[in-house]
Amino acid sequence: MGEGRASLVQRLRVRWPEIAEQMLADGLASTAPAGLPAEHFTAEVLPAMQLSGHAVLEAIAADRELTYDEVHAFVGPVAEHHAEDRLPLQVLLAGVHGSAQALLATAAETAEPDETDQLIVVGTRLLSVLGHINLSVVSTYTAVEESIFHSEREARRELCAALVHGRPYAALAARADTTVADAYLVVTVRLFSPPEESTAQTLMARRRMRVIQRALDELTSTTTPLLFDGVNGVALLADPGSGEATAVHRRLDGVARDLTESLGVPVYLGSIGTVAPVGVPTAAGDAADLTVLARALKRPPGAYRLDDLLVEYQVTRPSSARDRLADRVAPLNDQPHLLEALEAHLRHGANRKAAADEVHVHPNTLSYRLRRVHELTGHDPSDPHESRVLAAALTVARVPDERSPMPDATAL
Repeated sequence: MGEGRASLVQRLRVRWPEIAEQMLADGLASTAPAGLPAEHFTAEVLPAMQLSGHAVLEAIAADRELTYDEVHAFVGPVAEHHAEDRLPLQVLLAGVHGSAQALLATAAETAEPDETDQLIVVGTRLLSVLGHINLSVVSTYTAVEESIFHSEREARRELCAALVHGRPYAALAARADTTVADAYLVVTVRLFSPPEESTAQTLMARRRMRVIQRALDELTSTTTPLLFDGVNGVALLADPGSGEATAVHRRLDGVARDLTESLGVPVYLGSIGTVAPVGVPTAAGDAADLTVLARALKRPPGAYRLDDLLVEYQVTRPSSARDRLADRVAPLNDQPHLLEALEAHLRHGANRKAAADEVHVHPNTLSYRLRRVHELTGHDPSDPHESRVLAAALTVARVPDERSPMPDATAL
């Protein structure tokens, strides 16, 4: 080694964050299912690669080999998550080997001509670690597949589906070794995300279900009955009692915001209140409508109760009045600048300047647009009563007249 030059291992350690990212990218390049974003793996895989890589390079620098148990401590939890998501084993192993090849190639490019001996040591130790990784992944997949909890987990899902769809549930409760609560807080889960490729959609749905299940279990300190199809879900929380309801809602709001960040898509939770088991189907449908309503009204991701959207919820219920309200603002559907002016006016009321500033026009221009709204709809935005009619009509027009589908117990 040249005088004053850091060793090959030391130089690889300095560059390790960059190398780990390239390894992950190379590993995914030929194995990730079409349509599955790299971010699906980054949150869990990259930190494990960062930690395990430092451990491997430290061991090489100390002239010792890592044991299987040391490698499994890094690899096992990540492999377990992939197994639970049912990522095909051959896909994961191919990705692991692609990453290993990328690391060996980087080591070869980094080594100087007089560092052949060091390169051989690095390559030999990496092959040993790769063997441990292979054994860890395969054994973890086998353990997940043979888990004694698999049938119990599926039984809980079937029990949850029976309650949500109003089917007989006594036998399923016995099979799941679960006591049906006297009352449940029915919480619907809605993710607003663009459609994905079929293979990617299934893998992402499984990961989302795992992450959501874990978040709800941490919230309730128990196994929460959950149905989830990748977009729509229903969770049944045992009745927290009136004294705890507000605290539970605050925690649910935090869960929704945390899930939005970790899953990378807007997550909305909705709840109507606690109901007996027989009332679960209706409560689930109504709570799902709350999530759609909150999204349509441009409320931020979070947890919403009926009291949060009481007036808006009521005016959007299916009825002849709903249809007639929507008709009031139908003439504005192809006039987005008028809709924008009306919405700003309704938000700011008598503060015409604030409303004009919001839509970036002069107050006189805003006044002109509101007069056009009056001409086209027959309702004067400046009249207190008629402005309430217009506000209700806008709410109805924003919300789709359909219910979110309820998921069933079909395995993902």
